Amino acid sequence: MRVPNSVVLPVGTHVDCCRDEEVEEKRRDIMAKIAAMLVERRSNLTHFMDNLEGSEEPEFYVDQWERLKEMESRTLTILNLVAVNCTDHRDIKKLEATIVQHVKNEELFPEVIRVLPPVYRQVEAAIVDIAQSEEMAGHGMMDLSYLLSKLSQHKHLASLGRELLQDILRYLHRVGLVVWYEEIKHLESTVFLQPTFLITMFKASV
Repeated sequence: MRVPNSVVLPVGTHVDCCRDEEVEEKRRDIMAKIAAMLVERRSNLTHFMDNLEGSEEPEFYVDQWERLKEMESRTLTILNLVAVNCTDHRDIKKLEATIVQHVKNEELFPEVIRVLPPVYRQVEAAIVDIAQSEEMAGHGMMDLSYLLSKLSQHKHLASLGRELLQDILRYLHRVGLVVWYEEIKHLESTVFLQPTFLITMFKASV
């Protein structure tokens, strides 16, 4: 709900524990609850904005009102629920095919056919090489400036600039190859070339 233009595919598991008529009944119930949740969300946002507008000094709450208005304008597409039996490999393949089919839908994902410049692939391949090299520390963290200098050592990336690298890192962060928290001040200069290390640390912390 907080991500602009989100597309959500609900997945129901444990189909093997239900009769066929129960699966359809539960599917309808879940989709109805999701629809009701979205209606309630819009109603709550409207209520919060009305309260801010009706306050004694609404000018103090302009920033909050604008954030709520932005959330209200965001679209949230809910696809039909897919019911799967996780013990049946055929159902897993069916789910995989459904996801791919939706991802290829240009109406849902208009940028899916965007062609990336060759330098994106070149930087991606170079980062993979760096992450897998013996000199890479186990935590997989690397300073952004140092990463740029390492990449610039590649002949075809000698002219790579910091701004372009940041654009590429945003893309690689979105696809999950690296993790780069540029919005967090204390982490904006650190790139995690091995996201699995973060997962291990989070699990250990929890």
